[in-house]
Amino acid sequence: MFATVFVTTTTEESAASIGAEMVRKRLAACASFFPCRSIYRWKGEIERGEEYILLLKIRTSDFSLVSESIVAMHPDDVPCIVMEEFIDGYRPYLDWLKESTTRTAPE
Repeated sequence: MFATVFVTTTTEESAASIGAEMVRKRLAACASFFPCRSIYRWKGEIERGEEYILLLKIRTSDFSLVSESIVAMHPDDVPCIVMEEFIDGYRPYLDWLKESTTRTAPE
């Protein structure tokens, strides 16, 4: 029914623009982002870097559209885009999420 999409990106600006676009298109009810430090393997080397975590609250059924939209905007070759489904939640919050992601006409 609903999920959080976890995305990492290299700059605050890309996190903000991706998040704003998802909310504008009603593909996400909310976009939250914050800085983090990461250690990861890339092309055989261990890398360290500053990144931003972007959390999008979406309808599970919209994941393909959300993922395609993120890939089109994301600066990385292989962006981290993963979905975690909600098991349950506070009903008024889930109602708000549903209302905020209802699209009546193509954006």
